[in-house]
Amino acid sequence: KGEFLTVFGPSGSGKSTMLHLMGGLDRPDEGTILIDGLDILSLSEGKLAELRLASIGFVFQFFNLLPRLTALRNIELPLSLAGVPEREALSRAHDMLKLVGLEEREAHRPAELSGGEQQRVAIARALITNPKIILADEPTGNLDTKTGHEIVELMKSLNEEKMQTFIVVTHDPRIAEEADRIIYFKDGLIEGIKRSKAVRRAG
Repeated sequence: KGEFLTVFGPSGSGKSTMLHLMGGLDRPDEGTILIDGLDILSLSEGKLAELRLASIGFVFQFFNLLPRLTALRNIELPLSLAGVPEREALSRAHDMLKLVGLEEREAHRPAELSGGEQQRVAIARALITNPKIILADEPTGNLDTKTGHEIVELMKSLNEEKMQTFIVVTHDPRIAEEADRIIYFKDGLIEGIKRSKAVRRAG
C-alpha cells in the first residue's frame, strides 16, 4: 500500500500486458491475480467491472478522454457510472481539478487543452473514485520531456498525499528511477527488481 512502483523495459517486453492483467482488462491462460487477497479471476465480468470502478484507476498514454465532454465532465464520468448524485459528483470533480491545478480549465474540451493538461485531467479522472491502485501505462510517452517530468512529479505528490499505490509502466529510465521500486522486464519475463537510488539514499 502506498508504493510508487515503476515497471521498466523496452517496447514489446510485456509491460503493458502485465498491467492489463493486473487491472482485469485481460485474463491470463493460467495463474492467479490477487488484490487484497481476492483472486480477481474468480469474478464474473460484472463483479470485475465493479472492482475496477471502485478500486482501480487507469491512466493511459493517449489520455482516452471523451472529446465531446468538458474536463469537468470527463472527470465526473466514473462517479456518474457508479450512481453518485450529479451535484455531489460535479463537486468532487471540481475538487479533483483543483488538486491537479486545472480548476480554471473545467469548461474546456480535450481539443482545447495541451497534452500535459489532458494527462492531468486523465489522472484526476483515475483518482475520482478514490481507488486503492492507480495503473499508469506510459503516462508520459506522448508528452515532451519537461511536461512528462511535471506529470511524474504530480503523480508522486498525489501518491505521498493520498497513500494510493501507483504502478507506472515506462521505457524511460529517468522516470523509472523516480520510483520506490523498479521491476525490470525483458522478453515477457521479470529480469530483476531493485529499490531506486533515491530510496537507497534516503536509507
